[in-house]
Amino acid sequence: MEWVRKPGKRELEIRERDGVCFLTFPALTQTGLVKHAFSTRVGGVSRGVYATMNFGFTRGDDPGHVIENYHRMAHLLGVEMNRMVLSHQTHTVNVRRVTEEDAGKGIVKPRDYTDVDGLITNVPGLTLVTFFADCIPLYFVDPVHRAIGLSHSGWRGTVKRMGRVTLDRMREEYGTDPADVIACIGPGICQDCYEVGEEVAEQFARAFDARYREQLLWAKGNRKYQLDLWQANVVVLREAGVRPEHIHVTDICTHCNPGLLFSHRAMGDARGNLAAFLSLKG
Repeated sequence: MEWVRKPGKRELEIRERDGVCFLTFPALTQTGLVKHAFSTRVGGVSRGVYATMNFGFTRGDDPGHVIENYHRMAHLLGVEMNRMVLSHQTHTVNVRRVTEEDAGKGIVKPRDYTDVDGLITNVPGLTLVTFFADCIPLYFVDPVHRAIGLSHSGWRGTVKRMGRVTLDRMREEYGTDPADVIACIGPGICQDCYEVGEEVAEQFARAFDARYREQLLWAKGNRKYQLDLWQANVVVLREAGVRPEHIHVTDICTHCNPGLLFSHRAMGDARGNLAAFLSLKG
């Protein structure tokens, strides 16, 4: 299958190793500080609607297949599966500081936290993991204080400025200055594919300055709008103090590539979960 990519600068690399297809941001690789990936549907052992690389334990997939998928991604990244730390996403803007005590939570031992859509750490070797099927992944690398963040930002998180909240927590915990941060906005649903109703559009109209509204919301009649979550997150990051040249935006839409990526809008609940991975090198 061929990838459908949106016009503009190509900020993502499509890679394949040992039969596993995954996506990376050159901007993050070039820091030399992190290991990272965004998964695809290709290269795992899951079957049926979860085929083949599903990372969600709660979707009905065989847990043994999910664990094997994690094994494969850990091998690919050169990290330890038992030091991965999984989010517990409920469309909040709650961000958890991850420490050595959290290693393995959500995958090899139970999580003792709920309602966490963002993870931050400065501990090398801990791999942060968040989940997606149209919502927007946000990657953060602070090269000065050697700290990272990984967050899930759907429309609710974007309205509440999950990107800024994550950066604020990184400042509180590690002294991060947003002007130093390399930020990447990963694969999610594009504006062409993301129709929303009047209620969602009104929340964005209230949350964002009027100068951005025409760009973020295209009125299509019948009280329907096309929403640009990618650009909305660009606005959030710039307002939070991230330099424009340090913000890197995907050109790959989950909904445009249902054979290669899971999409809630395209598939509904009968699907697997994609995952974002981010780890500080030792």
